[in-house]
Amino acid sequence: MIAQAQAGGGAALDQVFGMTAAAGVISLFLLYLAVMHRTRRITWLQRLADFAGEKLHRPGWVALPLVMFISTILTAFFGFIWDVSLHIGRGRDEGPLANPAHYFILVGLFFLFITGALAIILPRDEKPGPAAIKITRTWYAPTGGLLIAGAGLYALIGFPLDDIWHRMFGQDVTLWGPTHLMLIGGAGLSLVGVLLLEHEGRVSMASTAVTTAETAGEPDGDITADPAQAVDSRQRSIITWFLRSSAFGGLVIGLSVFQIEYDFGVEQFRLVFQPLLMTAAGAFALIAARLMVGRGSALFAVAFAAVIREITALIVGPVLGEPHSVFTLYLGMAVVVEILGLTALIKRRILFGAVAGVAVGTIGLYLESFWVDAVFLYPWPSSMWVEALATTVPAGLVVGLTAGLFAQALSGDGIPRPAVRRSIVVAMVLVLGGSVANGLMIEVPENASATVSLTDAPRVDGFRMVTATVSIDPSDLVSDDPQWVSILAWQGAGDSLHGLVVDNLERTGPGEYRSTRAVPVDGTWKTFLRVQDGRTMAGAPIFMAGDEGIGAEEVPATT
Repeated sequence: MIAQAQAGGGAALDQVFGMTAAAGVISLFLLYLAVMHRTRRITWLQRLADFAGEKLHRPGWVALPLVMFISTILTAFFGFIWDVSLHIGRGRDEGPLANPAHYFILVGLFFLFITGALAIILPRDEKPGPAAIKITRTWYAPTGGLLIAGAGLYALIGFPLDDIWHRMFGQDVTLWGPTHLMLIGGAGLSLVGVLLLEHEGRVSMASTAVTTAETAGEPDGDITADPAQAVDSRQRSIITWFLRSSAFGGLVIGLSVFQIEYDFGVEQFRLVFQPLLMTAAGAFALIAARLMVGRGSALFAVAFAAVIREITALIVGPVLGEPHSVFTLYLGMAVVVEILGLTALIKRRILFGAVAGVAVGTIGLYLESFWVDAVFLYPWPSSMWVEALATTVPAGLVVGLTAGLFAQALSGDGIPRPAVRRSIVVAMVLVLGGSVANGLMIEVPENASATVSLTDAPRVDGFRMVTATVSIDPSDLVSDDPQWVSILAWQGAGDSLHGLVVDNLERTGPGEYRSTRAVPVDGTWKTFLRVQDGRTMAGAPIFMAGDEGIGAEEVPATT
């Protein structure tokens, strides 16, 4: 099994063991640091946390982890996008330490876990927020810190498990493999822990301020009666608004990582998943932002996310020479949420979430479709809208309700009775589960074939290039408005092709199509015809490079 896995690109066992040992050493160091800090044998960690707290106007056990989190999550995200682009443009790697992008991911995930651990370790003379978890008689940990550490550990475990998965079941080519979902899910959902941690810090500071004012004998706890203090308070409010809005921008990115296949134009699943994923991510992040941060926060969040995504795409694409990715803009959804936020609905958080969620899954999605049609490789055909809305409307509703419940829980104004809370969560699980199940339903035609005729074109990057005419039998297999009839070529590298070429074929008649650009059929390229029309999905190889690692012979491209 070891020999087979290595030939197929699985990890060398020494790499897996090395990563496990490194994780163990780091864990022991954190345990040592915790003991030294809590027994007051070191003071530098507390001084560092206090310094960060002064700059960010938050308790040290919030501020220092937040500073670390920003750098670590950006590092991991850059590594993730670079890693995906490398796999798309060049194929598989030889293990977790054989790919330069993996080092960014590993460092990011290690420090993600450390970030959560610091939030747990730092509180020493206080109970960090009303929801703090008791660890020992005198040690309480903030809930947000526990969630960040748990998310980081969950993602880290997915790294060695990914290569073990390949050893057991072979190579896969989708982002949605189970261990991949552990990696991106843990990192993406850590943003929820950050929001909780920041909230716990604000509550703790407010409680401390009130207690201090009462002790000083100030009337009604007024701590901003002095004009200078009032100006300072306004400045802090502005800083807080930007920090919290940016955190929700990070949440937009974190919840969007499941769409990355669609961003590169190499989706392995039906196109109807894309509007569903957009609606779920946009509804939760933007509705929660508007409810928790205030006016303009949803728009700022999408702007922040767009800047980070575009900078990352430019570095990975033009600078490093790998395939370029686009991204969901969410601007139309943010506009819809902000407009609804001007109404009286904003005072009733859960109801606002429900109405805004439906609006995001309808009007917001329609506005987003203009961006999709302009920049994505696969625009949305009109034939897809009925099925898309059948999933995005209920998904927007339940995710909006959940966002409203989330905001209500962190508002301090009380939460609905248990039956209501459970109903919202159960409804979200059932609706999203049903929508995913619908997206996974495909039909592969049994008695269909495709005849592909190739014509040589000028060589590019030294590779043989061809154009194609395609005849599909039966001629009525594909409707007039399919999701795609395309040729995808990937994993071939190249100085100008960058390892990815997608050609949406032009329809010339019933079952007849022709190329709009040349595609490579040489080297290590894998080039094939792809069809998706409703639930029908089919494909046929045009050229497939031989692969000794998996025992696959070359499928030559014949004219």
